[in-house]
This record gives sequence, C-alpha cells and structure tokens, in this order.
Amino acid sequence: MENTIHQILEDLVQKMGCSLNKIRIEKNADQSYRVNIETSHPNLMIGYRGENITALQHLCKLLLWNKLDLESAEPANKPELTLDIDNYRRRQEQQVIQLAERKVEMVRKLASPQSLPAMAPYFRRIVHMHLTQGKFNDISTESQGEGEMRYIVIKPELVI
Repeated sequence: MENTIHQILEDLVQKMGCSLNKIRIEKNADQSYRVNIETSHPNLMIGYRGENITALQHLCKLLLWNKLDLESAEPANKPELTLDIDNYRRRQEQQVIQLAERKVEMVRKLASPQSLPAMAPYFRRIVHMHLTQGKFNDISTESQGEGEMRYIVIKPELVI
C-alpha cells in the first residue's frame, strides 16, 4: 500500500511541475494513512486556504482506489488518506485544538456555551474527537449552522 501511495504522489507532484524532496507515509492504528510531502513549492501545492492540498488529496484517493480496484467498494473498505504538505495540516490541527482548549477553559470559568468560528468538516471532526477525551468529560460539543458557516458550540455538560 505504501509503495502504491508513494508512486501515485510522485507522479502527481511531477505532473504539477513541482520538485519533491521527501514523502513520509505513516500507517495509523485504524488502517488509515497520513502522508507528508516535503517540497520546495509548498505554497503552490497547498494553494489558497488549502484548496490545492484538498484537491490533491481527493485526486490521490481516487487514483489509489482505482489502482486497487476499490471504486465501487463500501466506504469502510476503502483506505483513508490524509495528505499534508510540509506539515501544513498538522500545524492547523494543533492551532484548532489549542483554540478549542482555550474555549473549554472559558466554558468552565463562565459556565456558559462558547462558539468556535466556522470551519471545514475535517477540523470540526478533529475538535469533536479531541474533546471526547476523559479530561473533557464535563463539556459537550455540538455542530450548528449550515454549509460553510457550520461551527462548533462547546457547552458545559449537565451533571445529574
């Protein structure tokens, strides 16, 4: 699997006209893959607000599923892939988690709900998953809003 992912990305990056320094592939416990590409053209590959990296990730997934003959397979049987460029997404994830934790502190201090700004589904999921840890059992999260304006509200958990 790792070799197939590597080859697909190498071909895509070359066709984009970008140079490739290194591809690091991590297999997670849930059988998903996190791929970080180190390049001398990170801005081009990331794009405005991450649009290019999102498109590149989607394209890579489709090519991978095609190569493994999984296009018509159930979603649970398709390998999940998260693409990162020079740790751009990892830094974003850390910033979102730090923001959420600051809001948790405010929820605890003020005992009132706090909202996070609107964010992409990927980052909302990261926040929801992070705040399910045991140290956050006194709060709950809920997504509200529609489309691109969807956001998370962090609330104190009612203890009975």
